[in-house]
Amino acid sequence: MTMAKTVTIEQIGSPIGRPHEQRETLKGLGLNRIGRRSSVEDTPAVRGMIAKVAHLVRVVDGH
Repeated sequence: MTMAKTVTIEQIGSPIGRPHEQRETLKGLGLNRIGRRSSVEDTPAVRGMIAKVAHLVRVVDGH
């Protein structure tokens, strides 16, 4: 059995003053504070979420 690929992302921007959708996307990615990191499964849906808030997050590591 192979391990699912994951991607680690870090929040670098504040959701204050951002549209509600972007704040909810950050929560969906497991982020809620600047500097917080989250490892999520690397799927097309997650990549789309990252693209939606690309100005607020950075990809730290993608295995």
